[in-house]
Amino acid sequence: MSSSSSFATPVLKDELDIVIPTIRNLDFLEDWRPFFQPYHLIIIQDGDPSKVIKVPEGYDYELYNRNDINRILGPKASCISFRDSSCRCFAFALSKKKYIFTIDDDCFVAEDPSGKRIDAVQQHLKNLQTPSTPFFFNTLYDPYREGADFVRGYPFSLREGVPTAVSHGLWLNVPDYDAPTQLVKPLERNTRYVDAVMTIPKGTLFPMCGMNLAFNRELIGPALYFGLMGAGQPISRYDDMWAGWCVKVISDHLGLGVKTGLPYLRHNKASNPFVNLKLEYKGIFWQEELIPFFQSVTFPKECTTPQQCYLELSKMVKEKLGLIDEYFIKLADAMVTWIEVWDELNPSEEKTVALSIGSEK
Repeated sequence: MSSSSSFATPVLKDELDIVIPTIRNLDFLEDWRPFFQPYHLIIIQDGDPSKVIKVPEGYDYELYNRNDINRILGPKASCISFRDSSCRCFAFALSKKKYIFTIDDDCFVAEDPSGKRIDAVQQHLKNLQTPSTPFFFNTLYDPYREGADFVRGYPFSLREGVPTAVSHGLWLNVPDYDAPTQLVKPLERNTRYVDAVMTIPKGTLFPMCGMNLAFNRELIGPALYFGLMGAGQPISRYDDMWAGWCVKVISDHLGLGVKTGLPYLRHNKASNPFVNLKLEYKGIFWQEELIPFFQSVTFPKECTTPQQCYLELSKMVKEKLGLIDEYFIKLADAMVTWIEVWDELNPSEEKTVALSIGSEK
């Protein structure tokens, strides 16, 4: 197939940043060139800051390493993880764009069943620019898609939908499994392409994967903190899970939607399950108590912005999850610092415009 994208004029070229956390040269960008090159990239170099990361020519990008993060944030840099892909959230706060698409460097362009290369950016933007329907499930999934609509029995009062905050994409080839599942299914690959997008219902949590994710940072950005993971912490590989649980309960409260499904990309690298088990060990146990915690979270009606919700959530984390392990007390403090970082890097973003929860809540 021709290397040129079917989208001659990139949609929202000046309103989206692509965020990539990495420890290696970004050769994978050659595969994405027809889709990514029109956009601005923010690359967060994890690991050794003295290592030179090579970026293919022709890209408009900023690259930050740990030294840059420490220089820009000072003591508050403590809330940005080190030696973990959760370092990407520094770019979320740094960006000034309306939308963020974040991808891992072991992900490549996938093909749909017809063999057409999938433009993940444009599908994410389509998801984010059409409403979500979290308050009543539509059995034809996304009713705003061409060729679909609301089915018989769907309340007309809910058909306008709500703004979409998060678009969660999927992957072909190497599945996003935890270490125990990797160990029992080492050769399993995902070959099933489901041509669908759906809104995750209100009150339902989901396991969010950060390697193919987009969101409206103006609506929900402060809630997309990937936690305190990696070096010096007792847990890794739960950064996107943590962000997903937080963003979902906050989106539910604010009357915003979260979609999952298209677009697909191709995930190529199978990480070592024995290394992963060591990194995930605490999380595998803790998640059995974390999920009930998030299922019970409620916010006071006075919380009308992501920042207010996130600070309120940090108090709950300290009070309730702090009983499980002192790590959660440290995490709760980092959550507060994260909001301080967000507000410092986005001083004009005092959007105290209350997002009406509406009669659907």
